[in-house]
Amino acid sequence: MKQDKPKYFTTAEFAKLCKVNKQTLIYYDNIGLLSPMLKNAKGYRYYSIHQLKLFNVIDLFKDLGMSLNEIQEYTKKKSPELFLSLMYRQKAEVTKRREAAERNERILETKIALLEQASNLNFNEITLEYFPESKLYLSRDIKDITEDNFVEVVSDFIDELFLNQLDTGNPIGGITMREEVLNGEFTNYTYLYMEQPHPKGGYPFFETVKGDFLIGYHIGEERTIDCTYNRLFDEMARLKLSLGKYVFEEYIYDTVVKNREGDYVTKIKLHVVR
Repeated sequence: MKQDKPKYFTTAEFAKLCKVNKQTLIYYDNIGLLSPMLKNAKGYRYYSIHQLKLFNVIDLFKDLGMSLNEIQEYTKKKSPELFLSLMYRQKAEVTKRREAAERNERILETKIALLEQASNLNFNEITLEYFPESKLYLSRDIKDITEDNFVEVVSDFIDELFLNQLDTGNPIGGITMREEVLNGEFTNYTYLYMEQPHPKGGYPFFETVKGDFLIGYHIGEERTIDCTYNRLFDEMARLKLSLGKYVFEEYIYDTVVKNREGDYVTKIKLHVVR
């Protein structure tokens, strides 16, 4: 009985199956990553259909970020156990990257929503609005801190947000207590903060009071912010309100979207009581 000969593919045919060019297969052969099943006396390469699976795995490893050297190390020591171990490690990496991508997507959604909301605001208007409690992640106490130490605190706070995956895409703001504001120390913040709409477990969060807040917007450099606070105080007096526990400040427009500091917009949110 005549046996069928196994079918082999030329380099061009196998490259078409793999959806790559011939040079890729030749390079893989030259570095010992994927060599043809046969080479004839004239140097022509012939591949087996079974090698397509190995090529696909190599391609998968590349897509997952492995270098050709790392893949080559595996192909030299192939075994079911090593392959399974490698698959588990790569699956964990894929999960980590997917979670990072989902976090970045949420950050982008937040930033888009904030900018779209800002485009509909009248920055010359002062409004009285009710806010429920919210959760904030705080920096360490920075009241009366020196300028040099302030830079260090900001750097540490940004690191904390990144390492603990607490960057929600909201702006970093500053909390100033009632006493400092009444003394005209408007930028003598007690804490930096970032709002946490969906607080993660295991972290200490500051819960703001619910209640009424007077909202105003400062356009320009920080050194002139007292003018905007005076406008807010005048409106507070007109409405027969008193300053509550604290004031929140955060940028609406900053260096990300504006080139001139004179065009920056800072949101000022005063807790007020009747």
